[in-house]
Amino acid sequence: MPLLRFAFLLLTAALVACSSPPVEDEATFVRETEAFRAAKDEAFRQPGSPVPPDRQDVFLPLSYYPPSIEYQVPASLRIAREQPATQMPTSTGQVRTMRLVGTLEFMLKGQSLSLGAFVDANSGSVDRLFVPFTDLTSGRETYAAGRYLDLDRTATGIYVIDFNRAYNPYCYYDPSYDCPYPPPGNRLNVAIEAGERVRPEAVAPADSTR
Repeated sequence: MPLLRFAFLLLTAALVACSSPPVEDEATFVRETEAFRAAKDEAFRQPGSPVPPDRQDVFLPLSYYPPSIEYQVPASLRIAREQPATQMPTSTGQVRTMRLVGTLEFMLKGQSLSLGAFVDANSGSVDRLFVPFTDLTSGRETYAAGRYLDLDRTATGIYVIDFNRAYNPYCYYDPSYDCPYPPPGNRLNVAIEAGERVRPEAVAPADSTR
C-alpha cells in the first residue's frame, strides 16, 4: 500500500472510530454531527483519499440522512464465550478472517436488536470493534453491500452506538479497496435511516449480499 494512502487511512480511522458520547441536547447533537461530517468531507479532499480525484465532484460532499438523535442509542456488549473466527467474503472476491468479540445488544425505536462486533483475527489488538451491517435501506438509499461502524473498546462493556456515523466502505468510492461484507447475523430487518447514504448519480461497484 502506498505510504500516502496508508497515512490517509490512519487519519480517517482516527476520525470515524470513536463512539460519540451521548448528547442530550438535540441542538448540540446536530451541530456536532454536522461539524464531524464537514471535517470528513475536508479529509476526503486530501491527497490519498479513497475518493479518486476524478470522482470527487460526484461523491463530495458526502450524502447523509439528516442528523437524528433517535439513532444514538446505548448498547451493552455481551462477550462471546468462544470468540470464534468468522470468514467474511469481501468486495474483491477475497476472504477476510475476523474474530467475533461479542454481541452488541440495544433498543432502537422500541425494538430489541443486536449486532456482532468483530476484530481482525490477524491483529493482536482488540481496542477497536468493527461492526458491519445491512438494513432495509441497503440497496435503495444506502450502499447495497452494507455500511460500517467502528467503536473504541470500553472497560465497562457499555457503548453508545451512533448510527448517524455509519459510513460507506471505501470500495463504494474506489473498487480497488477490499471491503468485507456484513455476515448474516448483522443484517438488520429494520430501516436505519441515519448515517451515510448513496448518491443516485454514483454507481456503486459492489452488489448486495442480502
